[in-house]
Amino acid sequence: MTELIEEAFASELTAQLPLFQVTKENPNAEDLAALTAVVLALASAESGAEAADSVEHGRAWIRRERLRLAPTPGPGAWRRSAWR
Repeated sequence: MTELIEEAFASELTAQLPLFQVTKENPNAEDLAALTAVVLALASAESGAEAADSVEHGRAWIRRERLRLAPTPGPGAWRRSAWR
């Protein structure tokens, strides 16, 4: 029972905490908006870079299939030699 109360309190507390806090000077609304935009852009750039890595890896195989290039020699080449 106490665990449920602690979990509810912890989730409520984290929902109320700000994303970031300015500790010096008094920023106006424009400064805070610019800071928020930069933080969100950096966060989305990191997630976008991870997605781009997986897309680039997949594109190489699709290109080889579309151009019908011969499979590269090595273990398992006979499996890749069948045309689809």
